[in-house]
Amino acid sequence: AVVSTQSGHYGRGNKREVWRVKYTLAKIRKAARELLTLEDKDPRRLFEGNAILRRLVRIGVLDENRMKLDYVLGLKTEDFLERRLQTQVFKLGLAKSIHHARVLIRQKHIRVRKQVVNIPSFIVRLDAQKHIDIAINSAYGSGREGRVKRKRMRAGDKGAADADEDED
Repeated sequence: AVVSTQSGHYGRGNKREVWRVKYTLAKIRKAARELLTLEDKDPRRLFEGNAILRRLVRIGVLDENRMKLDYVLGLKTEDFLERRLQTQVFKLGLAKSIHHARVLIRQKHIRVRKQVVNIPSFIVRLDAQKHIDIAINSAYGSGREGRVKRKRMRAGDKGAADADEDED
């Protein structure tokens, strides 16, 4: 029942995407729980704990002011779904809806930095979030026109040529 509330909100293709995120979250939380059982100054807890925290902050799931293992246990599936490229494209206003965002991504109209990404579940890092944009060679950007527009332009040119011949 919980999964169905997320269906429209994040516009996933199927439940497997949610299950994959839940599994990732479960592994992270399990590691955090295991590290919390160790003593505060344990070298393994310090090293692995910092690695987990840094990684979560880098992808934007955890705030920098909440860099403690206790906060890792409070993470929700929605925190990860929020970092997907599909959600980010919609939130930035590049797409009219969450579903439109998925279509734009699959049709290679979206790039992150200089790389065209066509995977809606791509996890956007915090530093890459400012660099999400329309692809250079996309018809939405400054690339060549789409198939239908080119066809109409050709038809329009032929219509203009026929009109010139009629005037003579």
